[in-house]
Amino acid sequence: MFKKFVLFIATFITVLILGAGSFAWQFVTSTSSSINEEIDIERKPEFEQHHDQINLKKGDPISILLMGIDKSDGEERGRSDTLILMTINPHTKSTHMVSIPRDTYTRVKGAEDKINSAYHVGGTAMTISSVENLLDVPVDYYVKVNMKSFVQIVDAVGGIEVNNDLDFNTYKATFTDKKMRFPKGRLNLNGEEALIFARMRKQDPRGDFGRQIRQRQVIEAVIEKGANISSVTKFGEIVKVVEHNVKTNLTFNDMWKVQSNYKAARENIQQHKIEGSDKKIKGTYYYVPDKKKLHMISNELKKHLGLDR
Repeated sequence: MFKKFVLFIATFITVLILGAGSFAWQFVTSTSSSINEEIDIERKPEFEQHHDQINLKKGDPISILLMGIDKSDGEERGRSDTLILMTINPHTKSTHMVSIPRDTYTRVKGAEDKINSAYHVGGTAMTISSVENLLDVPVDYYVKVNMKSFVQIVDAVGGIEVNNDLDFNTYKATFTDKKMRFPKGRLNLNGEEALIFARMRKQDPRGDFGRQIRQRQVIEAVIEKGANISSVTKFGEIVKVVEHNVKTNLTFNDMWKVQSNYKAARENIQQHKIEGSDKKIKGTYYYVPDKKKLHMISNELKKHLGLDR
């Protein structure tokens, strides 16, 4: 049985929204009504004001939270396995990405807890509120995905290419003794290989941060392939996958405007790492962010969103 790992269909949706071409737009129009989900979020007044004043037609900077939800059979909600906040600014032709470790110690519904428990406690709305509280920036939009279709999405874009910085061998799955080798250098990966590449953690001296680096590599590789929409070989299959596994508060009109006005933001992707330390509190493991460095990331994101004026 595969270990838990977030599926990046969310990124694929974001790619198509930022992409170009009639084929990409056919995909958006085919799925927009089935994946749209409106929610009420309790947020700071200034964050609400920022969101209400966004003009997508003018290309105002926006933020999108990518949420990967791990839900076992029988569970009502599950938990967020991976959270990645993207700030997108077409005027500076740049996108910033922040991976939030799932064990991050923060406030969830007025109490200190792991950030991945927010979804279990209060669903999408509470997860967004918890991320806003942690990073002190507004979350304007979200794309939420269940963990069922990563392999199919990567295969549908014709596989991906990544630059591997760590030579390692890992088991193909926990129920088999077959190992796979991932040498250093450029690698061409199909869906199954990309999943195994991205989920490996124990053999990486960087631990979960090493896994986050590989996850972001996969995201960027999907962006690169998805931007060239002619590489998609299984359009109908992707539509079915997305319809059953993705939710977003981006409306059809929102997607149209972002698709038209935010493509330049793909030109430069900057990644941020939340620095911190491992700590046990009352017997439970947490990842405690360095407050000073977290504040620096927050300021960078605010600047990127034009909130530092």
